[in-house]
Amino acid sequence: MENTDLRRQIDEIDEQIVELFSKRMDISAEIAAYKQRNSLPIRDPKREREKVAHVLEKTPEAYKDYTYSLFSLLMELSRSYQGRLNGFGGDVTNAVKKAVESTDKLFPSYATVACQGIEGANSQIACDRLFKNANILYFKDFDAVFSAIEKGMCTYGVVPVENSSAGTVNKVYDLMTRHNFYIVRSVRTKIEHNLLAKPGVKMEDVREIYSHEQAINQCSKFLSSLRGVRAVPCENTAMAAQMVAESPRNDIAALASRPCIKLYGLNCLREDVQNVDNNYTRFICISKNLEIYPGADKTSVMLTLPHEQGSLYKLLSKLYALGINLNKLESRPLPNRDFEFMFYFDLDSPVYAPNLMQCIGEMKAACDSFTYLGSYSELM
Repeated sequence: MENTDLRRQIDEIDEQIVELFSKRMDISAEIAAYKQRNSLPIRDPKREREKVAHVLEKTPEAYKDYTYSLFSLLMELSRSYQGRLNGFGGDVTNAVKKAVESTDKLFPSYATVACQGIEGANSQIACDRLFKNANILYFKDFDAVFSAIEKGMCTYGVVPVENSSAGTVNKVYDLMTRHNFYIVRSVRTKIEHNLLAKPGVKMEDVREIYSHEQAINQCSKFLSSLRGVRAVPCENTAMAAQMVAESPRNDIAALASRPCIKLYGLNCLREDVQNVDNNYTRFICISKNLEIYPGADKTSVMLTLPHEQGSLYKLLSKLYALGINLNKLESRPLPNRDFEFMFYFDLDSPVYAPNLMQCIGEMKAACDSFTYLGSYSELM
């Protein structure tokens, strides 16, 4: 048989599929109305299992796997359409709509902001980019920053979440599961690490280099080139610089930002020792209150999924079906639960888009737990 004849047959079958699919979705709409009238849930797992089993009984062995995938997707699309008609996920979507309407039109210029570290830390540099004149309260660790927001000690907090060369800041993602907060803005800040030491100390004198573990990772090539020098992690790059300045030792140095040179009276032994010049860290600005400012085009959520085959795939298929771009997917193990994870999604879509609201509603319905973390814009 000629290729053109085969293609013609495929086209005819596809036309029938479209017609039958449209009829199926029309009936799904009637089912949605029935479920709404009778206060029934959108998803009926028992009915879905029975349906798939019945279809597979009639399917030739060679096509069973494909048929399973096809009907799983069909039921996913049907649930999606029913949810859109019935407006599930209303508590979250209503809160989002209310925040869009009630939040000030301009992001604040002045605020009390919690940061980890001390003056000269990269969090402070990121904070200065977000706010024209922030009253910064410094805390020893990231946990204290989140706590300061929850307790109302500060209006906002600024914490790092990922670096372009060293990856995710795992400590911060783990803390997200333990604290209540919303993301109201984010900023990408170029990170330049410099080797700083007390005046008079030479490169050949240095035996230990102190810095935050992320900075050490970001400067791994430079550090590995040094003979007989040990890298020592500490809480913060600026704290490392301060410690070097106050130490009686003359054989230590710090990896820290350029402002630390003047702040702590240090000399720069080596400039820009990070692995790559294009080295950026993404910081998020968090708040106790849900605030959504104009131009918000990113949304972050945190969720756990049913511990069953294909649950993540089904969730990702919703994003694909709704045309929502996924910018980041991060997973962190759940404490005391073997091989189960908390997932973090960054979605790329204007908060005003109807398909985003539908996506949030559908994700919430499909998850064991779901936390909306905020919609915001990002400074580059």
